[in-house]
Amino acid sequence: MNTVIQLIEAGAQRLTDAGVAFGHGTANAFDEAAWLVLWRLKLPLDDIDAVADRAVSPADADKVAALFDERIATRKPSAYLTKEAWLQGVPFYVDERAIVPRSFIAELIADGSIDYWLGPHTQRVLDLCTGNGSLAVIAALTYPDVTVEAADLSVEALEVAAINVTRHELDARVKLVESDGLDKLAGPYDLVLCNPPYVNSASMAALPAEYRAEPELALAGGTDGMDFVRQLFADAPSRMSEQAVLVLEIGNERDYFEAAFPQLEVVWLETSAGEDQVLLVTRAALASLTPP
Repeated sequence: MNTVIQLIEAGAQRLTDAGVAFGHGTANAFDEAAWLVLWRLKLPLDDIDAVADRAVSPADADKVAALFDERIATRKPSAYLTKEAWLQGVPFYVDERAIVPRSFIAELIADGSIDYWLGPHTQRVLDLCTGNGSLAVIAALTYPDVTVEAADLSVEALEVAAINVTRHELDARVKLVESDGLDKLAGPYDLVLCNPPYVNSASMAALPAEYRAEPELALAGGTDGMDFVRQLFADAPSRMSEQAVLVLEIGNERDYFEAAFPQLEVVWLETSAGEDQVLLVTRAALASLTPP
């Protein structure tokens, strides 16, 4: 009879041999295997040591094996198989209607990195390109005195976001809005959070299958990845209060960003992935941009 740790180690080897891609909540084969095994066996996900030597019945081992079969055959992110993902320890429902939550902005909210730019004036928050609503929920949980608008172009993504807003009992403080960028958003907002589609065309063409399983609308940012960002920066000052700041995630596109906005003064924020993933820009800096 297999133990939990044996199933995890065997599953990790299967994932490695199959060449699956990670990055949707885990960064390596062992962590992904642990997630799948513990979820399938309905065991706590945060304490492998406590259950590592527990015996697993042949029937349950077969269920685990079937889950690994599905992960390898479909190349879907594990979050789509389990219908759950975590961001900063907060659980979220997710399915194929929305991108799997993994924004580094969540780190910056949780560890207080952006608090310097906030204050009593920070009352209205916008989470633009909200996807499954994770950043909106984390912002509302972190800043109990604010109200949050969570906007997305995708009606399907907003349906997923609604599940998470209700799950965390935030319906009174988080409003969901269908909007193409800032089109249907009046503001003024004191804090804007945005994890937009920013993947450049060449990178989109090379994405592993796991990423292509996500809505393309949430990823593709045009030739240089900056299509959405250009429009956002043009529209944002009129939707921001005087002291407002915008926190923007641009992934691995810093070179393209700096080429597109060479004169823009921004602050690059430190995350677990380095200093080139997320930036902060003030309303005043955006207002100084020369219109295209």
